[in-house]
Amino acid sequence: MKVLVVDVGGTHVKFLAEGEAESRKFASGPKLTARRMVAGVRQQTQDWKYDAVSIGYPGPVLNGRPVAEPHNLAPGWVGFDYEAAFGCPVQVVNDAAMQAIGSYRGGKMLFLGLGTGLGTTLIVDGIVEPMELGHLPYKKATYEDYVGLRGLEKYGSHKWRRNVADVVKLLVAALEPDDVVLGGGNVKELKKLPPGCRAGDNANAFLGGLRLWEVEAAERPASKRNKRATRKKSTKGKRR
Repeated sequence: MKVLVVDVGGTHVKFLAEGEAESRKFASGPKLTARRMVAGVRQQTQDWKYDAVSIGYPGPVLNGRPVAEPHNLAPGWVGFDYEAAFGCPVQVVNDAAMQAIGSYRGGKMLFLGLGTGLGTTLIVDGIVEPMELGHLPYKKATYEDYVGLRGLEKYGSHKWRRNVADVVKLLVAALEPDDVVLGGGNVKELKKLPPGCRAGDNANAFLGGLRLWEVEAAERPASKRNKRATRKKSTKGKRR
């Protein structure tokens, strides 16, 4: 099964199909709806073949569906039928969670995505917990206002780097992770990483999107075995 991974950001939509050498992208922004996103991806992937899609969504996701509209895009994402639009099975996860899954090496890992906003995910022993810490109060606004793209543009690189270091220090003290990964497009703006951190890579979002289907494929046979065992047990009981 070939998977198409779509990483939806506040600045660009990036996508890569399994087996292809290079990713592709187009601009997103405050006018981008889910329908326009799908149309843009399908238009640019007409020469690619894929059987399933993973979508990294810039907002909270519950049971594979967006539950709140994104802060930096147009509305129309909640309740949208992604499988019908793409014409194949689709898994939707938080975008920071998707990149975190691709960055994970084990233990308790905190992922912070420095992009248009601030993406946050905690993975503990393989269990993924996407979070919306970027919208929590910090100084006179929120974490995202200081370490997201707005903060970089408003305060300049020097102050932005200090804010990033302070935010990392606060979150590490609160969550006590074994491993801290700083990802997102703006991690390249850091001259040096805060202590105890390692740099992520946007390519890890594509790896995370592939891993979603690897996990499902690994779990599916066990599920079928359990169903068969249940049917056998039920039949045996009837014979008695």
